[in-house]
Amino acid sequence: MKTVAVIGSGSWGTALAVQLKRAGNNVILWSFKEEEAQAILADRENKEFLPGVKIDSDITVTCKDEDVTWADMLVFSTPSKFVRNMAKRFAPYVKENEIVVNVAKGLEEGTLLRLSQVIKEEIPQCRTAVLSGPSHAEEVGKDMATAIVAASEDTDAAAEIQDTFMSPMFRVYTNTDVIGVELGGALKNLIALAAGAADGCGFGDNTKAALMTRGLAEITRLGVAMGGKKETFAGLTGIGDLIVTCTSMHSRNRRAGILLGKGKTLQEALDEVHMVVEGVINAKAAYDLSKKYSIEMPITNEINNVLYNGKNVKQAVYDLMTRDKVDEIDKD
Repeated sequence: MKTVAVIGSGSWGTALAVQLKRAGNNVILWSFKEEEAQAILADRENKEFLPGVKIDSDITVTCKDEDVTWADMLVFSTPSKFVRNMAKRFAPYVKENEIVVNVAKGLEEGTLLRLSQVIKEEIPQCRTAVLSGPSHAEEVGKDMATAIVAASEDTDAAAEIQDTFMSPMFRVYTNTDVIGVELGGALKNLIALAAGAADGCGFGDNTKAALMTRGLAEITRLGVAMGGKKETFAGLTGIGDLIVTCTSMHSRNRRAGILLGKGKTLQEALDEVHMVVEGVINAKAAYDLSKKYSIEMPITNEINNVLYNGKNVKQAVYDLMTRDKVDEIDKD
């Protein structure tokens, strides 16, 4: 039996804490706010971010950093923009060769680093890994069948995460392609924004299918250029995560996109969703990576135009549809 500390008590962190307990571990759930920790302790439920999911009384809920000292494994479940600060904050409590698992899906703006790279910079003594895949917190919290991927260049670390998280309704695969797994998770959020925006302004299933398919082509081209394996993008952390994020109303990225398509401003959409929308945070980083690696990513370009240049969604779709004619397989 392991002791696992989950850093971040949002919807996903809470769901993973519940799942880790379900899998037979001792669990510490760390919250940034003392009042949030106290509310979860009192209600045994995260009523703000994961209502309806009971939190086992044996799960320790805390806001004290030093409480994670007892953990055998650390799980970072904070928005991508906070990962560096959280890694720096908890570095003194991480033991030599302790596994640190990142479950946020994003990139660091400015440096364009993957989040596992950010963690390794701040906690050099740890073994880094990633847990990613098509996994809505609402469904994991309710123990609905879910398949996900533990990725690490350290095969022993990936296998240890697999053993730690796995239960009858939570199947964990392993993968050594950390680049592909992280990029699939980060970049699918942009495509979900685009798919939602198309829904919001009245386009149909044909449009969404086109955005998803061509979006996957963009993600794969960039991922392979950065050193990822093409096969990874055909798996759970590529097409699997893309499907669930583009089609489900659990997806905050899709919901934000729908609001944008209906004419809401970016700030109005973010306020209404009331949770972090990673696609908005990472859109510019994805655009910058496409330029750095000289990769054609027209959907990424257009979603940036919609988010930051005030472009009309219907005009963005029209401009995508009327680009120069090309072959589907050879190039975009």
